[in-house]
Amino acid sequence: MDLKVEARNLDMRKGWQEKIEEEREKLIRHYANLVLHLRVTIAATPGYKEGGYEISLVASVPNDTVVVKRWGEKVHALLVESFDVLGLQLKDIVQKKQNHKHQVSPKNQGGVPGGDARGTVQRMFAEYGFIMTQDNQEVFFHANALKDLSMDDLEEGAAVSLAMEDGVKGLQAVWVKAA
Repeated sequence: MDLKVEARNLDMRKGWQEKIEEEREKLIRHYANLVLHLRVTIAATPGYKEGGYEISLVASVPNDTVVVKRWGEKVHALLVESFDVLGLQLKDIVQKKQNHKHQVSPKNQGGVPGGDARGTVQRMFAEYGFIMTQDNQEVFFHANALKDLSMDDLEEGAAVSLAMEDGVKGLQAVWVKAA
């Protein structure tokens, strides 16, 4: 696993570096060959109401990127919390891969026979939104699922095509394109 550690607006402390290395070793032990690259950023943010520091973890895994951000007063505690959350997200990815290998449903292949589903954008927020399919199913989508367009290109009521899968809280879009 390739590791890059950055400190912004502060000096990196030896204890923080040691904690990052310790957590990295845990990730390697539990998720060998899953995380290809890990970037850890510690930034001093005295102007934030959440606290004086921001921890950002960006992990590159096959076909995906996992991002964890935490804000607070104590860097060591934020590092522990951030790596715990990253571990849970990696565990979910592994479970989804195992479940996907064992059972394939029509929704995993696009929602309708023949491939992709169609729908209209119902609600939009900064990084995500919801699509109503032609068969009246609400589908969550994240900005990362957009293909050949951005959130700025979309508007409520826009026609889209998409592929769906079962997510933790219901249907989610694997990819979304303009129809």
